Amino acid sequence: MSEPRAASGTPQRGHAEGRVVLLAGPGESTEVVANFLATRVSELVVIMEDPPSRLRMAKRRAHKLGWLAVTGQLLFIVFALPILRQQANRRVKDILRAASVDATPREPDRRVPSVNDAQVIRLLTSLRPAMVVVNGTRIIATPVLESAGCPIVNLHAGITPRYRGVHGGYWALAERHPEWVGSTVHLVDTGIDTGGILAQTVFEITGEDSFATYPTLHLVHGLLLLGEQVDKVMAGEDLEPSRSGLAPGSHLYYHPTLWGYLRRRWHHGVR
Repeated sequence: MSEPRAASGTPQRGHAEGRVVLLAGPGESTEVVANFLATRVSELVVIMEDPPSRLRMAKRRAHKLGWLAVTGQLLFIVFALPILRQQANRRVKDILRAASVDATPREPDRRVPSVNDAQVIRLLTSLRPAMVVVNGTRIIATPVLESAGCPIVNLHAGITPRYRGVHGGYWALAERHPEWVGSTVHLVDTGIDTGGILAQTVFEITGEDSFATYPTLHLVHGLLLLGEQVDKVMAGEDLEPSRSGLAPGSHLYYHPTLWGYLRRRWHHGVR
């Protein structure tokens, strides 16, 4: 008789009842997701990776996009994004407060240099989680995915597969499709946000919102969807991906360039 298989496509083994592993990068969204999960599962183990080298990431991206585009992205991150975040500080707090989410910092159970480090494989193998949730990590290598032996799920800021990569809400607005601003919970595979879609939701933005508040809106609107998938796994149910998303097509997006952001803001009011 063949071995039962998890929703992620990897063979299942005996799982620790109610144990969920959060593989994450540092940041406020990780604190929110961790605190949210801690209220829904009997045991949460947070494994946090160190942030990747920005220089190394820029070099790798330049091979794909060219140095002109990458330079424009870096200028946006260095000069525009801090101003936008400062202006949005109160709005972000209001969004979190209205959603009744907890962003209190918590110490991770383990710190690793990379989510793809060999010790992550050893941890997942020994912990035998019922589910792995991913938040804000680099792309996860196949050996790590295969070591989990359970569903691996990500809460994505965008409607996949139309808006893969980063800042899905911003790019939907930039393309003049406000009806496609939303969040996705999907299974994690070896691609970039290409895994099976478990749930999606769309939401509206206000005149108070900007590039600096969209990620928080994606987060709070997606938490309920994530919680529903966690509850299914805790109840012993299979996760069933759908065949398509709420928006047609598939594209990989990055940060905007400084000049691209300013042009869209000036001509189309996309903040």
